[in-house]
Amino acid sequence: MDNVCHTLVGVAVAQAGFKQRTALATATAAIAANLPDIDVLVFVTDIPSVAFRRGITHGVPAQLLLPVLCAGIMYAIGRRRASSSAPSAHLGWLLVLSYIGIFTHVFLDFLNTYGIRLLSPLSQKWFYGDAVFIVDPWLWLILGAGAVLSRKGDPKAARRALVGATIYVAAMLTSAGAARRIVEDAWITRSGQPPRALMVGPAPITPFRKSIILDAGDHYVEGTFGWFPTRVSFGDLTPKNDDAPGVAMAREDPAVAGLLVWSRFPFWEIQPAAEGTELRVRDMRFKGLGRAPFTASAIVR
Repeated sequence: MDNVCHTLVGVAVAQAGFKQRTALATATAAIAANLPDIDVLVFVTDIPSVAFRRGITHGVPAQLLLPVLCAGIMYAIGRRRASSSAPSAHLGWLLVLSYIGIFTHVFLDFLNTYGIRLLSPLSQKWFYGDAVFIVDPWLWLILGAGAVLSRKGDPKAARRALVGATIYVAAMLTSAGAARRIVEDAWITRSGQPPRALMVGPAPITPFRKSIILDAGDHYVEGTFGWFPTRVSFGDLTPKNDDAPGVAMAREDPAVAGLLVWSRFPFWEIQPAAEGTELRVRDMRFKGLGRAPFTASAIVR
């Protein structure tokens, strides 16, 4: 999820009752709720960036250790700023807030189509919830309203917001699972065989529409799904071109190899270049964004 959503979750958690228990509750919860995204620092290095994202800082070891680090630092800050007129920093509650922040971050990131490597570095397997769009205005609205009303004197508003967000997420997960089964059955009826891979992912803004990407072997099939009425529509085909001449060599390029670590539905675009042939790999999830984002290319002679 986006960092606005992560921050709102942290603020709502702190205002749901923790502010009265320890100093720096809101700051700790908000920082912890964003801390796994420290992996964005990879963008200032030479490491193929998307190959590192949502990996080790979102994996099990980080889930166990990052809260301890966060709570320890915030406790030290709280001790230095301690005063008799405000709650003192309580290491136990800061640790609880830090664990809640980290765990909610990982869970929210799992919900979208970008995915996470939950077991990294023990395993590089990706997990995808395909339930909530990466920027969800409805979660912003629910959590933001709770945070604002709590600060204005309604102590239960943050709790109601967290309950409302939980219900919304549960409904989206249920909807995603049901939609996936319907789409898979529709494809089997049409083609006589199950898809090799399938994404029935959330569309922006509206929770009642979903986008389909289906692996049909040597090509992908795009489509749409909608509730009320329930409707499955298959449309454009995109060839993978993964057996084209030069692709095997292009895979050895560091930038290409890095993008393939992250890619879920890779396809290749091939065109002549002055030095040979340009092979550009992209991902179907971001096909509509044009060629610039989430791509890598290599020149093969």
